[in-house]
Amino acid sequence: MQTAAIAFSPSLSLASTHRKLSAFSFNPLSHRPKRFSHGSALVSATPKLSPIGCSLKDRGWISNPNPSIPEPQSDAVVVRATAESADAAESPKSKPLVETLVLGSLFGLWYLFNIYFNIYNKQVLKAFHYPMTVTLVQFSLGSALIVLMWTFNLYKRPKVTGAQLAAILPLALVHTLGNLFTNMSLGKVAVSFTHTIKAMEPFFSVLFSALFLGEFPSLWVVSSLLPIVGGVALASMTEASFNWAGFLSAMASNITFQSRNVLSKKLMVKKEESLDNINLFSIITIMSFFLMAPLALTMEGVKFTPSYLTAAGLNVKQLYTRSLIAALCFHAYQQVSYMILQRVSPVTHSVGNCVKRVVVIVTSVLFFRTPVSSTNAIGTGIALAGVFLYSRVKGIKPKAKTA
Repeated sequence: MQTAAIAFSPSLSLASTHRKLSAFSFNPLSHRPKRFSHGSALVSATPKLSPIGCSLKDRGWISNPNPSIPEPQSDAVVVRATAESADAAESPKSKPLVETLVLGSLFGLWYLFNIYFNIYNKQVLKAFHYPMTVTLVQFSLGSALIVLMWTFNLYKRPKVTGAQLAAILPLALVHTLGNLFTNMSLGKVAVSFTHTIKAMEPFFSVLFSALFLGEFPSLWVVSSLLPIVGGVALASMTEASFNWAGFLSAMASNITFQSRNVLSKKLMVKKEESLDNINLFSIITIMSFFLMAPLALTMEGVKFTPSYLTAAGLNVKQLYTRSLIAALCFHAYQQVSYMILQRVSPVTHSVGNCVKRVVVIVTSVLFFRTPVSSTNAIGTGIALAGVFLYSRVKGIKPKAKTA
């Protein structure tokens, strides 16, 4: 939509008076026009005329302006300016509504992709006990989607320097380990218990920020950590599927993911215009694939071939389908998460992540019919309430002291 300023340009004024080309024309933007003879007509040399205006004057179709006869005002310009003013008045009202609908849709997709990832990923890991290979499949599919996205210009491919890649490499390393430990935990214990343990992420975030960044928490933040730690401890003591391998893997996932956040602040990765959050995540995913491939092949070998799966008595088609859906949802929910982070504040994103964890826990319990005792449910609820409280008090800034 063009603005009213464009509608009032000299070229449009000339065009609006086409029915009186033989009459006198006056340009209010010109200053003391110089006149010279051109055949039988006098033509004014007006600066900065549009191509249309210049063409008309070169052909002697517009005569010399006479200040005594005012130029008739164009009704078309007035109507257009009025209509555009009305559009400009309506656009600020409709824009927030559209943005709200888009943001709500992104949150819905974030939760939906996360639910499907955890369900299908758990089914795969329950039948196929090779978490490194499963993690490699997820990174490989994500990398392939990213390359296609850049190849077909669905998203602008970033220009990355060697210094940026060197700074991103530690982030990719802890990102790889964090997802690997999560899959190891999901293969050992219930989905609900893994996510209950992962509710401890704020505790490690505060701890590492204080140790390595010198960012000490406020009293409110420390108070919010108490129900998190107490709730996870209570849920762990009463968890039916508890085993130390699954518990320690989930804790290791917390440590690595929060180390990634601290490293991103410590190393201060320079994100230029071509390297936003989505492209940063895309580069990390590709680097994680190259980091995970030699580790998985060395530790677990080639175990995802149809011949091996058939010999192990597994349904090849079913396992491949579930692995594909889990990998697609794995990449999709992380991409959507970064899209949301570009639109909202970190505090709002943290609150949404807390709600997402609640949704995943409830849906996984209902889908897998996980036995949950009342004490276990209370512990999980206390931990999640502490996470929500942490996400709220984290954004509280101390008031500046007045003299």
